[in-house]
Amino acid sequence: MDFFYVLIFLGFSAVMVLGGLGLSRLVAPHHPGGAKNDAYECGEKTIGTSWIQFNVGFYLFGLMFLVFDVEAAFLYPWAVVLREFGTTGLIEAGVFGAMLMVGLLYAWRKGALEWV
Repeated sequence: MDFFYVLIFLGFSAVMVLGGLGLSRLVAPHHPGGAKNDAYECGEKTIGTSWIQFNVGFYLFGLMFLVFDVEAAFLYPWAVVLREFGTTGLIEAGVFGAMLMVGLLYAWRKGALEWV
């Protein structure tokens, strides 16, 4: 019986999403062409082509930031309940920190942290 409510919720969710998309497709004005197809960046006209390749280092640097930022967020709840976990929790957190350090050293050695 519990799965029945889940199926009802999923069906209702699908109807809401598809209904919203369909309604916006019917109601929203659609007039392509002209200035609407131009690339827009901060109100300035683009110089040259808008399709350029970015250095993959920017993406790597951003991903590294996200990974370590999320891992730091995981350490906060651990620090709050450290006394309840005792020595076992401290050892596990040490292993976790060591794995983060190995990942950081690997990225550093591969040059993922070089900004140029």
